[in-house]
Amino acid sequence: MQQSSQRRFFRKKYCRFCAEKVEFIDYKNSKLLRGFMTERGKILSRKMTGTCSRHQRQLTKAIKRARSIALLPYIEL
Repeated sequence: MQQSSQRRFFRKKYCRFCAEKVEFIDYKNSKLLRGFMTERGKILSRKMTGTCSRHQRQLTKAIKRARSIALLPYIEL
């Protein structure tokens, strides 16, 4: 079989926090954190967002802290 003449172009995902040289992800910035959650309140994976492992860990910790003091919901109904 022959490959189709169309080739898919995939853009390399990059870490937004590394590009902006962010040292610490603030849990009080709920507007930023909502961008890394689904509508149902789940945290998006690295594969979906493109963040590096270091910043994904910081992001997860920030989201969980924001949830515990009710800045972000655990689930949305």
